Amino acid sequence: MVYQREPTVVGVPNFNATEDAAALRAAMKGFGTDEQAIIDILTTRSNAQRQAIAKAFTHEYGRDIIEDLKSELGGHFEDVIVALMMPPEEYLCKELHKCMEGMGTDEDTLVEILCTRTKPEIAAIVQAYERMYDRPLAEHMCSETSGDFRRLLTLIVTSSSRQGARDEEVGVDPEKAREDAQALFDAGEAKWGTDEEVFNRILAHESFAQLSQIFEEYKNISGRTIEQAIKAEIGGELKDALSAIVECVENAPAWFAARLRNAMQGAGTSDEVLVRVITSRAEIDLGSIKAEYERLYDKTVQSDLSQGETSGDYKRALVALLGPV
Repeated sequence: MVYQREPTVVGVPNFNATEDAAALRAAMKGFGTDEQAIIDILTTRSNAQRQAIAKAFTHEYGRDIIEDLKSELGGHFEDVIVALMMPPEEYLCKELHKCMEGMGTDEDTLVEILCTRTKPEIAAIVQAYERMYDRPLAEHMCSETSGDFRRLLTLIVTSSSRQGARDEEVGVDPEKAREDAQALFDAGEAKWGTDEEVFNRILAHESFAQLSQIFEEYKNISGRTIEQAIKAEIGGELKDALSAIVECVENAPAWFAARLRNAMQGAGTSDEVLVRVITSRAEIDLGSIKAEYERLYDKTVQSDLSQGETSGDYKRALVALLGPV
């Protein structure tokens, strides 16, 4: 199945970086800040347009726009705006670094970022991480995770940096898909105990298009879905990671819709997840995520946001990124 990738932010026509830079400077100068002007400009420009605005801002005023925004804004509203102003792969590197620093590691964030992206997206993250933190992502991850979960994430990162965009261009190999589907069946359902290495190798190495074909073949061999097999055969963090890969191959917007729902349910709101999913998917498939959310939960993301813990400029910025209901 090929799911739709419907963005909510596509940039504006007749874009003028210098004019936007001047408008943002005016919104931050003097007494008080015009938050609405900042929202109106930055939530409608594409990331490439925002990078052009940042350059124009430095050129015209000799200032760093992110530093100026940080000095004027606060709280989760600041988090949204700063996320929008960073190149996508650098923002995700910052989030990866944050989830591994300090006491304990946030495995859910590792899964959300590394198990849901295509090979070219991961390759860009790997390059940016080493540039930003002067150490390879794989090395940092190895020191913070363990066991089969660590092996899977390391394979994802190392195979992506080797294959990069080339992998996506090769197309689908039906014969290899049949062989890999058989290998997965033999490593799981067909034997006593599970050979996690085989699951890790295949799910980490292949492109989403190839995996889609493998999963079809698996159903033909086994009579049940690869997802059912993973849930029956594998546990813990590895199960979550492999399930995320499978679900994103089949319907990434539905996986992210569930991630947003979980962030807004229960006691308190997981603001980091809300900000990261909404800002990082706006130009990819946030429109599709909204549609899946409504299909799955019979409510709109916007209505759950409004009933939740978000308020003020923070809420206005997220709602603006989500686009019309």
